[in-house]
Amino acid sequence: MTYREALEYGDKKLCESGIPEHKKDGELLLLFVTAKDRTFVLTHGDEALLSSEEEKAYKELISKRGKHIPLQLLTGETDFMGLDFYVSDKVLIPRIDTEFLVEEALKYINDGASVLDMCCGSGCILLSLMKYRNDICGVGVDISPSALSLSKKNAERLGIRNVSFRESDLFNAVEGSFDHIICNPPYIRSADIEGLMEEVRCHEPLNALDGGEDGLSFYRRIAAKAREHLNGGGHIFFEIGYDQGDDVSRIMKDAGYKNIRVIKDYSGNERVVICSKS
Repeated sequence: MTYREALEYGDKKLCESGIPEHKKDGELLLLFVTAKDRTFVLTHGDEALLSSEEEKAYKELISKRGKHIPLQLLTGETDFMGLDFYVSDKVLIPRIDTEFLVEEALKYINDGASVLDMCCGSGCILLSLMKYRNDICGVGVDISPSALSLSKKNAERLGIRNVSFRESDLFNAVEGSFDHIICNPPYIRSADIEGLMEEVRCHEPLNALDGGEDGLSFYRRIAAKAREHLNGGGHIFFEIGYDQGDDVSRIMKDAGYKNIRVIKDYSGNERVVICSKS
């Protein structure tokens, strides 16, 4: 099978399986299996041949992707903020929405700041901040030991050392205070989980998605405790759902936070809430 034939095979199979970006996903899986770049595949696609092992592996991955297993879980990694992160089915797969959260936080977080990443998952938020700012003192917490293990692997992969990860149900095991707290909490309404894409509903951890009956449970819990762990003048940064700006703002206002702002992303959707302790 030539590279061109492999691309046509992957495109056809994934299209038949109802994968929206069937051509792109087939190509990315081919690049993953062959360890070639896109230029090589496009230039030599008609004559270069896959080895028998590569062809077998490619067809197996196409079959799995056709069953709506996320591409990132098949390759075991994803790009976030221009950095490569390990992922697994134990954490939420990093998304471009969360890149917007990091971009907004970088406008406030200076070199040398201390940052707490609540519900850190893969560690992509905290580690990206630490990669793009100097001398950040970072702490990531999560209730999942599997997520924390992956965060540590990602820190090692990126060469980030001044960071610690600890198991905690939100603030229960958190000590000390920080200049900034950042969080992408579970914020999907419980009743809406069943309507999510199969890739998300069946292959990402429920505890990283379900925000309770109204999707706001974690914002309330964090608002109630964050002041104890936030330095004067410090900020909280939340990722939110597209229609949660008013509700999250009200929660933070009722808890005594100031300078509350709702930021829309590049698509015009409410995406980030920023507020300060004073």
